Amino acid sequence: MSTRLLYITTVAIWGSSWFAITLQLGHVHPIWSVAYRFMLAALILMTYCLVTNRRLRFPWQDHGFLAIQGLCLFSLNYILFYFVIQHLTSGVVAVTFSTIVFMNMLNGALIFRAPVSARVIGGACLGLLGISLVFWPELRALDVSSRALSSLGLAVLATWIASLGNMVAVRNQRHSLPVLQSNTFGMAYGACFTTAAAVAIGGEPGFDGSIAYVGSLLYLAVFATIIAFGAYLSLLGRIGADRAAYASVLFPIVALLLSTLFEQYHWSAAALLGVVTVLGGNLLILTGGTRAAPAAAEKEGERR
Repeated sequence: MSTRLLYITTVAIWGSSWFAITLQLGHVHPIWSVAYRFMLAALILMTYCLVTNRRLRFPWQDHGFLAIQGLCLFSLNYILFYFVIQHLTSGVVAVTFSTIVFMNMLNGALIFRAPVSARVIGGACLGLLGISLVFWPELRALDVSSRALSSLGLAVLATWIASLGNMVAVRNQRHSLPVLQSNTFGMAYGACFTTAAAVAIGGEPGFDGSIAYVGSLLYLAVFATIIAFGAYLSLLGRIGADRAAYASVLFPIVALLLSTLFEQYHWSAAALLGVVTVLGGNLLILTGGTRAAPAAAEKEGERR
């Protein structure tokens, strides 16, 4: 799959997943819904790997990193965001999560000595400015109470954890661990961590057999988890964590477009200006050359 198609797939699916998540809220404790999502995704991926005879034996040292990837990308960050969303609006959370662009730059420079270009920094700044303009009414109305500030701190922490998960995914690809199998084990570990957290929190496991809940669960497990995470983590190896993370700036725009169609969202002048700014940042970041070496390593890993 081409780099452009991987990027479009990530943005389109994750943008639409916000609406699917709203269909998960109600009768089932949200942490259990996250656990079900990654259990199902891991089961589907494991079945696919067995049927297609993919290599599933890896050294215990690699399993340690796969478990860390699962904890950071498929468990702890989601748990924290589900707590945060109870006290912050989705717009504030979206803006906070968009800072992963800068976190990936910093972590990449600190951990992998990855160079950071002025083009990427400029594009990231435009993107964060644009997404802030889109959600400016929610940012302006942010409550400055201690609960809101602590929730904002948790949102930043969750974003930082997700960024660390990105770094672990980069490490795994550099050690020739295939993306497909890495996600299989990572999601399985993530489901185990999340299940343990759900039990510790004390929420009733339960299940909702409605079409809306089951349908959204299938969409989130297959499209938003298996396909979108596969596309995004492949992008990490091809164009770097800093540039791939710009998808986090774009997919809230897709979510708002869907909200316009189905939830009567009304656009303001600031929001329209913000979208133009985000697209300008996207153009600035993605018009540079791709990083072919990691992608080659990933292809070699897929053959193993």
